[in-house]
Amino acid sequence: MTKRLSALGRAREFGILLALALVIVAATTNNSNFLFSPDGWRDLLLTPSILVLVAVGQAIVLITRNVDLSVGSVMGLTAYLTGRLFIDVPGIPIVIVVVAAVVFGALLGLINGALVAFAKVPAMVITLGTLYAYRGINVLWTGSDRVNASDMPKDFLALGTGQLVGIPILTIVALIVLAAAAWYMKNTRGGREYYAIGSDPAAAELYGLRVTRRVLTAFVVSGALAGLAGVFYAARYGTINSQAGAGWELDAVGAAVIGGVAITGGIGSVWGAAIGAVLLLTINRALPILGIPDFWQRAVVGLLIIGAIVLDRVLAVRQKRRLIEARDQS
Repeated sequence: MTKRLSALGRAREFGILLALALVIVAATTNNSNFLFSPDGWRDLLLTPSILVLVAVGQAIVLITRNVDLSVGSVMGLTAYLTGRLFIDVPGIPIVIVVVAAVVFGALLGLINGALVAFAKVPAMVITLGTLYAYRGINVLWTGSDRVNASDMPKDFLALGTGQLVGIPILTIVALIVLAAAAWYMKNTRGGREYYAIGSDPAAAELYGLRVTRRVLTAFVVSGALAGLAGVFYAARYGTINSQAGAGWELDAVGAAVIGGVAITGGIGSVWGAAIGAVLLLTINRALPILGIPDFWQRAVVGLLIIGAIVLDRVLAVRQKRRLIEARDQS
């Protein structure tokens, strides 16, 4: 059973990679600068990197049969916190700012996780509420002010645009986080427990798995990665206002679902979510080059998400039918 699910996951990821390759080929054929130029290659790697960080955390939460709709607001809050620290504490080391933002994001995730795990309130309801609550705090804190690139050190801004051996630093960080999360989810008992909880929370509870602890940890990780994404958002874009990160929660969910993470939990991988994030933002870059109007750009992304959900449902029904047939034959 586990081997079959693993093979299914790999097949889904291969399909997403194939779709990504087709989009790149189509856009490059129409305009060679899309890929074969220094900026084109850099943007192909750099643009999705922040979303990859958020999507990895979102995938872990979705695998536990929950969802975190507050990640965009968490990212906006931590991005503004990053800028304020540089302004209010002159000379503060960059590493301390990064750690502070990640810890702050983790604390916001802890609030979400505690309400879901202990109060037993559906995650969609809780995180929809904290989405607006955290955004409201951000608007109250920011007001009409904003942080500009001139308010932050050049060394920090270089994290968002700099390269190492031709690869953007931000992309390298995203790959390290992705590889670490993928290894943990696949090779440790804790990672396997996330899948077991998402497959059947009641059965996991009866089996003695630490459901509350795992759900709490999933939300903390999601918040921490959204906090890290907020740091790199500040470094990448330089300008931070009260609307920073708005709408990113839907992109994160969309990336994970497109990448094969089941909204009903228990199926998918962080690799798939990351590939989904790359596909999502590459499509947004490619469609204007192909001359497709803005309305259809949004429609294509929506159709991808709907198609992924329908495919998950079809595969789940087919798998259930096979299991019933195998049981009857035995």
